[in-house]
Amino acid sequence: MESSKIVRALANVQDPNTGQDLITANMVLDLKVEGPNVSFILQLPKLDAGYKQQLNFACQEAILAVYPEASVHVHMQNPGATPQAKAGGGGPQKGNPLPHVKNIIAVASGKGGVGKSTVAVNLALALQELGGVVGLLDADVYGPSIPTMLGLQGQKPTIEKIYGKPKIKPLFAYGIPVMSTGFVVEPEQAVVLRGPRLSGIIKQFLEECIWPPLDYLIIDLPPGTGDVQLSLVQTVSVTGAVMVTTPQQVALADAIKAMNMFFLPDVQVPVLGVVENMSWFTPKELPDHKYYLFGKDGGKTLARKSNSMLLGQVPLVQGIREGGDDGKPSFLNKDDEITREAWLNVAKNVARQTALRNEMMAATPVVEVKS
Repeated sequence: MESSKIVRALANVQDPNTGQDLITANMVLDLKVEGPNVSFILQLPKLDAGYKQQLNFACQEAILAVYPEASVHVHMQNPGATPQAKAGGGGPQKGNPLPHVKNIIAVASGKGGVGKSTVAVNLALALQELGGVVGLLDADVYGPSIPTMLGLQGQKPTIEKIYGKPKIKPLFAYGIPVMSTGFVVEPEQAVVLRGPRLSGIIKQFLEECIWPPLDYLIIDLPPGTGDVQLSLVQTVSVTGAVMVTTPQQVALADAIKAMNMFFLPDVQVPVLGVVENMSWFTPKELPDHKYYLFGKDGGKTLARKSNSMLLGQVPLVQGIREGGDDGKPSFLNKDDEITREAWLNVAKNVARQTALRNEMMAATPVVEVKS
């Protein structure tokens, strides 16, 4: 029996939770072929009986279809049960529904209107240009604007059944998989949801969506602190948060409150840094002029209070607004060097801070719901 044929057979087996095949997801370890005996370790994010049984039967069926005489031995293990597991490199956490996503980065703000979604979209595109494989989840259930920003209005995700279990296939824009509440509600429809429904939507987008293997999943949170933020940290291990503010004192005061939520003893999500949006106004015809319409140094103040860094300052320019409305984010406009450079600077700093965070700290624990 040839190991390569067995590997190809296992590549046809999908994880019913993520939709990824076992080989792409690096779930098969220590494959041994000795005579008619085939043995390997199947690395699983959780070890509940139904999940193990389903994958065991699927592996047996795939290999026996190629080698009917094979005696197949599948050993299940969950390496994430060890306390030393690290985000992005130390193995998945116990119960992690997204073991194939290396880093989950929440983009948060204290109030609406500071350009949080604009930052999330352009950060995702800039990280992609730097070589990262990036996904984008619009978790702002009350005001999902990312479908408009990426030109996906009116499009609907499709459903694919994996072993009889329905999974959501994200839409794609500019090579990035995207999921949003805006895909499943009409643009004019008022979204009135309470805690349990909000929690269910966030869990569904994380656990029942076929996200490909990613270096970064950028999650655009609603402004403030509430059920969505709590549901996120109760569902997945969040690598870190990026705070968005404008320089003005009103935005800064609200951003500090939102930031403090991540520092709560039961949450403990590291703040990677701060993006100061609308730092100054620069007219297109006067690219060297800066008008500080909203004051100065709000981002620096928030970074100091969070013991993090100022990831970048993004100017207030007409092209950013036009790109968001037209479905062509400003980062993609190669004629606007000032704006592109600002987004690239933010992305480089986010990538650097994420790598440092993963080197220095263990994975963020998933918050346990206490009755």
